[in-house]
Amino acid sequence: MLLKSTNPQDAAYVSFKDATLKCLPKTGGLYVPASMPDVRHIIYAMDERTFYPDLLAPLTASLLESEMDSAAARRVSDNCASIQPELQVLDERFSILHLCRGPTGSFKDFGITFLSAVLEEIAPKDEHLVVASSVVGSLGTSLAHAFGMRKNISCVLLYPQGDFYGLSPQMLQRPGGGGNIIPIRLKNSSPDDCAALLTDLISDEQWTGRYPTTSANAINPSIFLPQSFYYVYAFIKLKKLLTGELFFSVPSGHFGNLISGLYAWKFGLPVNGFIAAMNVNNALDDLWKEPQTQKRIPARTISPALDVSYPGNHRQLISLYNEVPSVMRNMVFPKVETDAETEDAIDYAWRRYNILIDPHTAVAFSAALKFSSGKNFDGHIVILSTGAAAKAPSLIRRVTGREIYVPAHLAELQKKSEPLAEIPCELDFLESAIASCF
Repeated sequence: MLLKSTNPQDAAYVSFKDATLKCLPKTGGLYVPASMPDVRHIIYAMDERTFYPDLLAPLTASLLESEMDSAAARRVSDNCASIQPELQVLDERFSILHLCRGPTGSFKDFGITFLSAVLEEIAPKDEHLVVASSVVGSLGTSLAHAFGMRKNISCVLLYPQGDFYGLSPQMLQRPGGGGNIIPIRLKNSSPDDCAALLTDLISDEQWTGRYPTTSANAINPSIFLPQSFYYVYAFIKLKKLLTGELFFSVPSGHFGNLISGLYAWKFGLPVNGFIAAMNVNNALDDLWKEPQTQKRIPARTISPALDVSYPGNHRQLISLYNEVPSVMRNMVFPKVETDAETEDAIDYAWRRYNILIDPHTAVAFSAALKFSSGKNFDGHIVILSTGAAAKAPSLIRRVTGREIYVPAHLAELQKKSEPLAEIPCELDFLESAIASCF
């Protein structure tokens, strides 16, 4: 797989390895696939008896071709075996693809765990790699679980001003021993400030010459690849049952999951379309407005991960549309759901199917219900369940009247954590804080 920059002035192609280890092009932009191998021969060779690791390994080896042999791909797959999707067929119209069985109850565990295993495999053995990321919510905990104790890797977490949760003291890296997680809080900062400082860090060649640095945010193109695999997994589990068209309903805020599904389609997944399920912030609508850099304050809803006015992954998504605009507009179907419709979907899923879903999944469920009610619909919709219902117990209780059990590992995520350093949002302070941990 070759990658290129979204900067049209940069015509150079780079390898998957280079794009992963040096995740920002020097000329600006972000890396996106320039070409993808056709892996339909693998997809059609699998069936409902295939286990997820046995799908992950050959897909990885085929997509990365000469960069990762089958033995290395199997090691990566085995390293990710603890986190697997689960497909639940509800009826002839709907399935739920559960992606929240990992340590933090979020779909993000898939991409981050895969990236951590890949970096351990491809990073030079004589170097210590720094993986720095801007984090909000449970993303920091997901990164800490995925990268914890990885060989020759330190994971730097850049938190904005405010409290954060879910990191135990044993995870933290200190001189002389300990873990390998370095949480840093930036004073008087926003998530956008953290992301901007992260870009400055990765772009500082003097720093990266001493401490090779990449990121586990979506600026690293390798985050999208493993998320494409669970779309394939859903298809192979369903293909003998399908009699019509296949669609996926995707909770969409920053559009990382939607981009991953489109990548799966590009390398051979037989799918008829993707429902971009959004809350009232309707981030896809703002994407096409000018100027594209203008941002509005998003409305607060009961699906907060989708409270996005301008998607962080806009450059990757725009690059897909720029390739084949007419085709893309016939592959992506935007749907906007209100809080009331989201709550109705939570209630409907419980009464009709006896399942409890979180509000982000419910946005996708509501969109799927609308889409399937159209004239002449004769297909099957896979609804992506991107978060654990146990992470929204009070909302679930209010809507369904049902008490929900919160597993111990998710309860641990609510424990307040402390940073190793709290610094001004400036590059010199950040580099000194990281270096002091070695």
